[in-house]
Amino acid sequence: MKTTMKVLSFVLVVAMLFAMMAGCASSDKATAATSSDAAQTEQTASSDDAAASTDGETAAPAASEGTINVAFIGNTTGDYAQYGIPVRNAVKLYFDQLNAKGGINGKQINLLEYDDKGDGVEAVNAFNLAMDKGITAVVGSVLTSPTIALADATYEVNMPQITASATAAGVTVIDPDDPNSEVRTNVFRACFIDPYQGEKMADYAVNVLGAKTAAVFYETGSDYSEGLMNAFVEKAEELGLEVVASEAFATGDKDFKAQMTNIASKNPDVVFCPIYYGEAGLAITAARQAGCTSMFMGGDGFGSVKDYASAEDLEGTVYCSGYAPGTEDVAQFEKDYCETYGVEQVPNMFAPLAYDAAMIMTYGLQAAEDAGLEAGTEEYKQAVIDAIKNMNGVKGVTGTYSFDEYNNPIKSAAIIELTNGEEVFKEMY
Repeated sequence: MKTTMKVLSFVLVVAMLFAMMAGCASSDKATAATSSDAAQTEQTASSDDAAASTDGETAAPAASEGTINVAFIGNTTGDYAQYGIPVRNAVKLYFDQLNAKGGINGKQINLLEYDDKGDGVEAVNAFNLAMDKGITAVVGSVLTSPTIALADATYEVNMPQITASATAAGVTVIDPDDPNSEVRTNVFRACFIDPYQGEKMADYAVNVLGAKTAAVFYETGSDYSEGLMNAFVEKAEELGLEVVASEAFATGDKDFKAQMTNIASKNPDVVFCPIYYGEAGLAITAARQAGCTSMFMGGDGFGSVKDYASAEDLEGTVYCSGYAPGTEDVAQFEKDYCETYGVEQVPNMFAPLAYDAAMIMTYGLQAAEDAGLEAGTEEYKQAVIDAIKNMNGVKGVTGTYSFDEYNNPIKSAAIIELTNGEEVFKEMY
């Protein structure tokens, strides 16, 4: 869609007794940071900043020839805002730093922020609002379900989209169960897919931990949870890891005593819980109270679990992550993030993944701008998509990026272990 430029005009009205001149105001432009300090000052924000208006959009200037409009859509309020806020913050950090260095060929990135509250309808509504602002790309959403809903909408208009954190195979593939399913060629991700994580943790359980038996505990109706669980069980069967118990809970449940009592009775070597941090903390606490001494394992949803259960109960728990905290590759990002947002440490792996997502989208935008294409045109959007698709070993803070035929990243995984109440990088696997 081509962006319609408003033509500034001056109207001179002449009356017999007096004359008067009136002019309409030009569109505002994004104010660029002139130094890294200025950029950091500009981007310091509380979680309340995510919803600055009734429609979830923060105030932003209109498009102009000197700006490139990019939308961030994600859940910065409500449940799981612990994911959405760091993602928003890291995306903003990257683009603010980019703008401070001159942007893309002198053009500033104008980031339009929308809070989708973790809801698919809200995500699509936000995208429609962003389209009216003349966006060229979307970073988002954060959680799996709204990301899939958003992907359906962006695919219809071939809008470049990347998610930092939505891991379900169905984000980039319309029907993951169909090997011939249509791929959403415009949608990319910086994180691992669910099957990859499930397979990785089953392999780790057998070949590193030496596990012979396992239990699974998952959330019914969750694309994320069921995706990881199914992949784990399938890989476990292949590797000879016996699944001795399978327990589930419905969304909103908080009492896991019955399920954990049953798991404890089977005494598995490991318990794989492909669920988010809040429920994971409750589940592990309930398990320990039921006498379960098994090692707990999780996917990337375990990030921040240290805040939801005691250090004693969590000791030895491991999970799969796309981020290796404290390593040389992420040191500068961690320093910048902590200084910018006034925190002692990066809250979870989704922040560096979001930083990489913004980097990847910038790579595509740079290609379109270098080609001299007009923002909003089909040629421009396709140029962004083609550039990302053809990335080969481009380095981010969480690893180097190339993409497979399903637009999923090809990269290694970090194993995080809970030690003395802290989430500590253990090894790449």
